[in-house]
Amino acid sequence: MLIVLGGLPATGKTTLARLLASRTGAIHLRVDTIEQAVVRSGLARHPVGPVGYVVGYALAEEQLRQGHTVIAESVNPLAVTRDAWRDAAVRAGVPVLEVEIVCSDPDEHRRRAHSRGVDIPDLPLPGWEQIVGLDYEPWHRNRLVVDTAGQEPDASLGPVVAAVLRASRG
Repeated sequence: MLIVLGGLPATGKTTLARLLASRTGAIHLRVDTIEQAVVRSGLARHPVGPVGYVVGYALAEEQLRQGHTVIAESVNPLAVTRDAWRDAAVRAGVPVLEVEIVCSDPDEHRRRAHSRGVDIPDLPLPGWEQIVGLDYEPWHRNRLVVDTAGQEPDASLGPVVAAVLRASRG
């Protein structure tokens, strides 16, 4: 199964992806990690464009074809990126669960954006103005929406785990 976690920066995607991977044994593919590796290689500078996503789609599809569950974590701001993740799952012949992570409390979201640390060396984190100004297209298909505002990560993860269990049963 492919589990696609998307949402604006500082909503809790990485935290939830790591918790979910720990609980399920799924492979966690993080586009930020891929993009920063490309930058470290000297082949690009931030922003790197679509390369991180394109590499992510290929890695996800390869792991899915090998029978692994994959958690693909990225901002996933555009319909074209959402479609590409879905297409990777279709080509691999596995179900896909799309999850949009939001933080509905702007004050909490802003605090998170200002207080989070960098866990990938030299990765530039967007500031609050960049986050709210990001070109983030509305979703036009069914997905699970998880609001992390005012919740501990385990509480936010509950609906995702329940949806994964439902989807894995067919």
